[in-house]
Amino acid sequence: MKEKYPYILLVLANIIWGGNFVVGSIAKDYFPPFTFSLIRWLIAFVLLTPFLYKSLIRDHNILLKHKWALLLLSITGVSGYNTLLYLSLHWTTSINAAVINPITPIFIAILSVVILSERVEGAQMIGILFSIIGVLFIMTKGSFGNLASFSFNKGDLLVLLAVFVWALYSICLKKYAGTLPLYSTFYVTTFVGSILLIPFSLFELKFTSQPLIWNISSISILFYVGFFAAIVAFLSWNIGVTKVGAARAGNYLNLLPVFAAILAPILTNESIMWYQIVGGIIVIAGVVISSKIKKSPLSMVNKSTTPQ
Repeated sequence: MKEKYPYILLVLANIIWGGNFVVGSIAKDYFPPFTFSLIRWLIAFVLLTPFLYKSLIRDHNILLKHKWALLLLSITGVSGYNTLLYLSLHWTTSINAAVINPITPIFIAILSVVILSERVEGAQMIGILFSIIGVLFIMTKGSFGNLASFSFNKGDLLVLLAVFVWALYSICLKKYAGTLPLYSTFYVTTFVGSILLIPFSLFELKFTSQPLIWNISSISILFYVGFFAAIVAFLSWNIGVTKVGAARAGNYLNLLPVFAAILAPILTNESIMWYQIVGGIIVIAGVVISSKIKKSPLSMVNKSTTPQ
């Protein structure tokens, strides 16, 4: 069971993030994107403070030593990815965004080779191929002939940019896994990422006409993204990546559209279609295949890294 623990965390992260796509789509009616992302991370920072401020004091020397790495993690993982995602949902649907997201393993695999000199195993490539086929099956509604008429809009392109930013975050996280303490690093990046979002939020509130709407629904949305999506899912993902490696963990992001397809009907009264079920099974098969490969020597580096 201990060996399966990191994989359970990776699945949990994707369940929550699948909901984040759907909730983010709903949230566009209540909050502008930069302000929504800022509030989300401020909530996370406040909730984490009682538990992690002592870790910050203890680890401040090592954190200061790697301040540029922390800045990169803050830009990509905190202020970058989710803000681009929430912005994209103003022009595309949550399902469309979710099915584009599995391109992430391609970016992670490429960056792993270029930056970390990791080797992509044959079984891993087969797993990626299976997962992409499953996603395309969902995207084309069970007919690959629909690819000829499929087109990207501005929102879809923003999702692609968000995916690339997330791949950078995952690679950076793996590179410093044995150096930076996990919990205090996450705590600091939520603060730095929030600071980086403030000027964008102020500009947005001053020059856009979208108001902030406060009611039970909007507060519930903020709690979901501020606690579950920002804290529970991020920590689950970070622990999983440090244990199994960025490239292998990236394959688990192929589960995200499956969970989004399941949660969207629950939250938006849409129906689950047969092609979503079939495509989901193919995606899961790809994840299982990719998780069966033996760890390369590099992926074993810092195996003893534990949350501090």
